[in-house]
Amino acid sequence: MLIALAPLRVSRAGGGTDLAAYYDQHEGAVLSTTIDKYFYVFLSPSDGSHIQVSSSDYRTFYRQRLDEPTLWNGDLRLPKAVIDHFGIHTGLSVFLASQVPPGTGLGSSSAVAVALVKAMSVLSGQRLTAREIAELACGIEIDRLGMPIGKQDQYAAAFGGLNFFRFRREGVEVERLDTDPEVLAALEQRLMLFFTGLWHDSGQILEEQRKNSLAAAVEPLDRIKATAEAMRDDLRRGDIARMGEPLHEQWLAKRGGGGGKTRHANRERARPARGRGGAGARADGGGWGGAATAVERNRKLEPACRNAHGRR
Repeated sequence: MLIALAPLRVSRAGGGTDLAAYYDQHEGAVLSTTIDKYFYVFLSPSDGSHIQVSSSDYRTFYRQRLDEPTLWNGDLRLPKAVIDHFGIHTGLSVFLASQVPPGTGLGSSSAVAVALVKAMSVLSGQRLTAREIAELACGIEIDRLGMPIGKQDQYAAAFGGLNFFRFRREGVEVERLDTDPEVLAALEQRLMLFFTGLWHDSGQILEEQRKNSLAAAVEPLDRIKATAEAMRDDLRRGDIARMGEPLHEQWLAKRGGGGGKTRHANRERARPARGRGGAGARADGGGWGGAATAVERNRKLEPACRNAHGRR
């Protein structure tokens, strides 16, 4: 049995600028960190004549003979596409499980792709680098399956840790931020990750954004990119006291960025984080709903968020 895992991520700033429609013309930038929650792939080759995939998160199961055509539908179409890419001609059993349910905005779908690409490459005797794994996951999700998503999640899951990603037409530049451990510990004390009480579909929201006029979205995305660069510079200096303001600036920019981000229910859920002890807050996925991050000024923020959202 092969076991592979990929971490989930919290996008600190820059989300949306990793879409090709933007970075092909304007260059994108994302500040991202992975967390201690993972997506797991358990892969068992066999002498049988079937490939079967089961998911504990979606509570679904798929099984087909090796000589049958693959059906490209349902919740398991992503793992099907990864398996098909590697051209497996022997029996195979794949079990998928995550520590976080889908729809939280923590990059779980791309973590599936990265973990399964890693497991399948090892099974196939291929030694892929982190960059090759990320690019292959992007190719399967974006190019083959036509998912309207960016590249930050695949790169975050493949590289792990705290990184600043620069997205260009020519490729992705990865800058690992070797921040002082004391600065990171202080930052962790001030960050809160909580669930808003709303599930989200980032693909649906990003598809709406892609259909909107790019010209109308450029100015908000330019501001969002600037917040990623500002937060990276703050981390380099160890100035975590300033990090809440760029987070709040990004939230304001996203409110004007279209794609359903201005829905009233979601704005109401973000309000306690800014008004009751929070220096800034943002949703962690492609759209409002799912998980959100807040930067705390004082100890009043946690009870405010508990009252508003029911959990931390």
